[in-house]
Amino acid sequence: MVIVVGSGAGGATVARELAEEGIRVTLIEKGPEVAEKDAFRCYANTDSEVKVMRTICLGGTTVVSAGNGVRCLEEELNQKGVNLSRYLEETEHELGVTVLPDAFTGYGTGKIVAAAEALGFVVERMPKFINTEKCRSDGRCTFGCPAGAKWSALRFIEAAKDDGARIITGMQVEEVMVKGGEVMGVRSGDKVFTDDTVVLSAGALETPLLLRRLGLPETSNSLFVDTFLTIGGVLKGIGFNEEITMNAAIKFDDFMIYPHFSRHLVDAIAKKGFDVSPRDILGLMVKIKDEAVGTVAGADKVEKGITNRDAMHLSEGASVAGAILTEAGVHPSSLVATPLRGAHPGGTARIGIAVDRYLETEVSGLYVADASVLPAVPGAPPILTIVALAKYVSRIIAEAYRR
Repeated sequence: MVIVVGSGAGGATVARELAEEGIRVTLIEKGPEVAEKDAFRCYANTDSEVKVMRTICLGGTTVVSAGNGVRCLEEELNQKGVNLSRYLEETEHELGVTVLPDAFTGYGTGKIVAAAEALGFVVERMPKFINTEKCRSDGRCTFGCPAGAKWSALRFIEAAKDDGARIITGMQVEEVMVKGGEVMGVRSGDKVFTDDTVVLSAGALETPLLLRRLGLPETSNSLFVDTFLTIGGVLKGIGFNEEITMNAAIKFDDFMIYPHFSRHLVDAIAKKGFDVSPRDILGLMVKIKDEAVGTVAGADKVEKGITNRDAMHLSEGASVAGAILTEAGVHPSSLVATPLRGAHPGGTARIGIAVDRYLETEVSGLYVADASVLPAVPGAPPILTIVALAKYVSRIIAEAYRR
């Protein structure tokens, strides 16, 4: 049997892959099982200068992702001895990653694309893992898709269950048990689960704490989060809030810009004296590859700020975003920015330090398969890469079982 801790992109993939191989799997998830459309109720963001976003429920943050299917850190991982090429191709096929048809580009996104191109910027379409036959284009991707159109880790969890995996929710793993340099299982309160293979996929804020309790190497003082803010302003009746978010990308050396609606913009614009509803706002996300200077002292004790370099890149990106929005017809005096947030925490159990190129720790049989192992700031949604990493380590574990 294999014990998997966490049910996000990494944990769900490991559970699915190993159960499919006929290996008995127990997956343990800290959060509850909720209907996909209610996943937004499970946001458990941490407070710091940069608010770190996460979701604690079955399926993890994948259930509130924007459905972006982009490759990232392929070369950086290859340099660490991890070739993900075949696994990325496999993942793209399984998740149905594709650029959506033009009919799924909303009016607001179209205005942004036209304005950016008029200013001389190159705009690319964002690959998505969204089933267009189910998609309602209701702007609810990051709340939990009510139509089940977007791939989430729940798909793999259901497949794992069908192949015999045991799924336990509402249970926090507090300790990994080790004896003689080999993993023995995990403990949650007075409940003990024993096995000689454990895969930690509890996320970049939880996984390093479990390693720390064992005295193992971890890099919880090197947290990155892909810091971002959203710039927005008034364009009456645009209906941008009901579009598929982040359906295009404008790439720069030091930042990325995406069409993005945030509810934070509504209150901020109203405070400037504008009478607005969510349908009256057009917005752009500015995302940077932040410097990895955050720390994780505890699951709810995260310190993450911005450096002078980060601030410079955010400021430059915000200036470009403001120019694009103004060109698109947004009233310049209405422009506001949201607080700083980070959606992709990672780097807290890095490959080469906390784990080897097989994603195994110094403890035999104890692996890590989540964003913790990422060797560098992705600057892009890492779900595809995490799934590919989880497939990679699953093959390693399966081969060990067959020997």
